[in-house]
Parts: sequence; structure tokens; C-alpha cells
Amino acid sequence: MIPADFVIEGADVIATCAGPAPRRGLAQREISPLQNGVVAAFEGRITYVGDLVGFADTVTVHNDATRIDARGCSVVPGFVDPHTHVVYAGDRGAELRRRLAGDSYAAIAAEGGGIVRSVAATRAATEDQLVETARSRLDEMLACGTTTCEAKSGYGLELQSELRQLRAIRRLDEEHTVDIVPTFMGAHEVPIEYRTRRGEYVALVIEEMLPRVAEAGLAEYCDVFCETGVFTAEESIAILEAGRRLGLMPRVHADELAPGHGASVAARVGARSADHLVHVDERGADALADAGVCATLLPAAAFYLKLGRYAPARMLIDRGVAVALGTDINPGAGLSCSIPFTMTLACFAMEMTFEEALVAATLNAAWSIDRAGNAGSLEPGKLMDAVLLNGSLTELIRVNAPAIRTVVKRGKVVGQ
Repeated sequence: MIPADFVIEGADVIATCAGPAPRRGLAQREISPLQNGVVAAFEGRITYVGDLVGFADTVTVHNDATRIDARGCSVVPGFVDPHTHVVYAGDRGAELRRRLAGDSYAAIAAEGGGIVRSVAATRAATEDQLVETARSRLDEMLACGTTTCEAKSGYGLELQSELRQLRAIRRLDEEHTVDIVPTFMGAHEVPIEYRTRRGEYVALVIEEMLPRVAEAGLAEYCDVFCETGVFTAEESIAILEAGRRLGLMPRVHADELAPGHGASVAARVGARSADHLVHVDERGADALADAGVCATLLPAAAFYLKLGRYAPARMLIDRGVAVALGTDINPGAGLSCSIPFTMTLACFAMEMTFEEALVAATLNAAWSIDRAGNAGSLEPGKLMDAVLLNGSLTELIRVNAPAIRTVVKRGKVVGQ
């Protein structure tokens, strides 16, 4: 008999999202729903997903097990947020008001705002301060159903500050309920002190930062902002290939603010993910599909930046690119930590179906950070991470409605 110390039973529907990852094309609509089923777990991992008859015949429930009556509810996997800048210091509320008054992000950044303003505040913060401010953001993410996320450095832009951010991320992964995957992003921007000698900064990232990060085991990925006015295609490739040689897999901020070479760079280096892609075209999409690169789309960033357009999710899916969704929580444009809000924008602004958006926020998102073996679907052997919804699945896209009833992490109720 299969043991269980945690059981969710009686749900109207369980969107298991079970199956191979990542989902592409029409397969991205397959959420593998289970009607009136049961999910059982033991010691934090799922041991059974199926019907009541099979459950009664094959599962032994411990006397002190937690049993959740989910009648009238729907169940989905815990959300996976594959793109965040959750660890930072400072506030850029004044920039938000300027954008609301009509100024563009590019104009604000050219005047010393944007990323470099957060750099100054983050450099001045201690590791403890970074941990405590990020902890509250992670609490908000967990309340919105996120049980696993990625987190980037990139607001230090000098060795010790970057290491401090990454150490804060490691501490949060150890201490917080949310599982965190660390990414080094020393190439988030060229710091002000290197603007007239950018080649020296690229060399600093490659020759000093990356080796120290790798030696300390502080990151799994290396990310670069490949964008007009930030890092060129050639600089991005040099940094990403240097990171790969040290064991850090590549990710790319690509084609967010203008058409460029980000998608082609991601394809060339075999990145796990190309993110943003607001301006990607069919040629770039085909390159991503051919290289097996996941497109991680961040509609909340486009929304808060008032870009006037969103990534072409429909085109990407139709051309065979696996699509994931993330919040891009950050001090300037990622003002929402809510995956449900991100899904809402994906459905109503990017022409994704509800099922595509759900898979993008669970299984495909998990694959994009190499966690599909543990997270992103409700299947035996995976972590018992789940979100219980009041009512039907589409309650998730009713903005500010009380959709989430309970959040489960590793077989423990962590929010309700």
C-alpha cells in the first residue's frame, strides 16, 4: 500500500498539468484535468493522483494525516515564477509617477533613473537588510500561490554587491517557504562609473565576477540584458559563454524595449530561456523553436512600463516555442508579485487561452528553471505543492477576487 500523511479530496477538478515538459504548440493547452479526484502525499512528495476507487484500494492514510475537504474547489499546481528580481533595496515610486505622467522608461533611465538608481540603494544595503526586505515580497508571492521562483542579482554591478545579493538569495532559499533558484546577472546594466569604458566592465564580469560566483556556488544561471543601449549581441555571447564554461547555464533578457538580437543570441548560446520578447519577430521565434529555448513572457512588466504592446504569445506558441510566464517583480516595473494577475494579462492582452496560461505558469515555468522534475505539475514523485481555488479554475483571472483558498508547500498548509 502507498503511504499518505496529506490528502486533498473531493475537489470539483484537479488541473494536474501532468505529462512531459515543456509543452509546445497545441500541447500547451493540455492541463490533464481530473474530476472529483484525490491527491495524496507522504513526507512532502506526492504518492497518489487519481480517482476515489484507486485511492481506497492502494493508499494507506496515516491516522494523523492532514485531510483537506476540497468540495466546491479547484486545485492547480503551485505556481512557478521563473523571472524575478525580488532581492533589491530602495524605492522608485517617483519614477512610477513620471511614467504615469507620460515619460518613457528609456528617458528616465537616460537621466540616471531605472536600474542604476536601484544599484545605488542596493550597494548601500547590508545582506541582512536585503534578506528582510525580500522576505516580505516572498510572503506576498506565497500568498498569491507561488511556491517556487527564480531570483536574480544584478542591482550591485560590482563584485562584492553582486555576491551580497546572491548570498541573500541563498539565505532566503534556506529560510523561506518558497524554493528559490539563483541567477547571476552582473550584466544587468553597465554601471555609471564604466559608461566610458564598457569593455572594461564586460571584462570584469567575465574575468572576476563569474569565477567568484561559480567558485562560491552561488548561482545556477547567468543572465544578460541583451538590448539596444545595454549589452550588445557580441558582449552578451561572450559573457554567457564564459558563464557556461564555469557551469552557469545561460538565460537572456531579450528584445524587450526595441527589436534587436536577443532572441538570436539566446538561440545561438542554447539558453534555457529568453525573457520579455516584446519585440521578437517570426524569424526570432523560429530560432528559439529550433534551439529548444523557452520563451518566458512578462506581461506585467509591459503593463507597468506602459510599453503599448505585449510579447506576441500567440505567434510564439503557434510557431512551436514553449511559453512560460513570470511576474518580473522588481523595483521599477515589476509592481505585482501575482502570477494570477500575470495570467490575466496573458489571456486578455496576449491572446493566450486559459489553459495555455496555466501551463505557462506551472509546468513550462518549472522547465524553464530546470525544476520540472520537482515542481509544475501534480504527479507522483513531485513535491506536494498546490493551490486550492474557491470555485472554478477561471476564478484565477478575476482580478482581486478572493480566488485562492489554500496554498500548500511540501505537503504543509502554508497559507489560507
